[in-house]
Amino acid sequence: MIHPFHHKHPDEPHEEGPLLRVEHIAIAFEKPVMKDASMTVRKGETVAVLGKSGTGKSVLLKLIVGLLHPDAGKIYYKDKEVTALDDLQLMSLRSEIGFLFQGAALFDSMTIGQNLDLFLVKHTDLNSEEREKKIVHALEMVQLENSIDQMPSELSGGMKKRAGLARSIVIEPEMMLYDEPTTGLDPVTSSSIAELIVTLQQRLGIASIVVTHDLPTAYTVADRAIVLNEGYVIFDGDMKDLQKSDDPFLREYLSASRLDRERHDKILAARERLHSSAPQPA
Repeated sequence: MIHPFHHKHPDEPHEEGPLLRVEHIAIAFEKPVMKDASMTVRKGETVAVLGKSGTGKSVLLKLIVGLLHPDAGKIYYKDKEVTALDDLQLMSLRSEIGFLFQGAALFDSMTIGQNLDLFLVKHTDLNSEEREKKIVHALEMVQLENSIDQMPSELSGGMKKRAGLARSIVIEPEMMLYDEPTTGLDPVTSSSIAELIVTLQQRLGIASIVVTHDLPTAYTVADRAIVLNEGYVIFDGDMKDLQKSDDPFLREYLSASRLDRERHDKILAARERLHSSAPQPA
């Protein structure tokens, strides 16, 4: 098992500055979601984004890749101002950033290999032989090398997440964005996905932002956390310091998150006991 915080970091000092800078972002829909939120991510760093539902965690990811445009503030990726790019420039930017959506974002009518190939055709000029090598390598990294010809409907929930992750890393991004990577998964599968995220960070040195409600996942994968509340970043620091915080909201949030996970585990265990005790068909 990979231990939390055993992450790969460059030995050199970060003289070139952060890979990503989010500066004073504000955005509203029917009501304000973010009022003044800022954060940075360095190369090779994994940052967990925490907070209650509706605080803008998934919105933040969409802002970073230009799927949404803020009402105020600026976002920089490698010193390119994302908030000033046109559609063609945004497409080029997205070829450098992998995005694992909550639903894995696979086309049901294509095999897993074809899903990955479509991504390469869209974002690279590689020939078919070069693309095939990358597809095989990406699937090997997520332990799905035997699923290249399977359809998404043939995969379990955890396997679909891994296939979606392979689709995201096949372009060899410098940064990965994870939107609730363990949602809907049982604790064992959630743990395997979390360890896979750490493995990719260790092997590839990818910077990552992980939006999650799952505290065990956050503690496993992240070096640092930011917590959003009422439109602001109310915490930005090491994961170990998050547990020590005396802030009333953070104490309540962490306590509620732990209870929610315990409740989820108890419900799952009760269902498994019920299933195992049910009479089997003759």
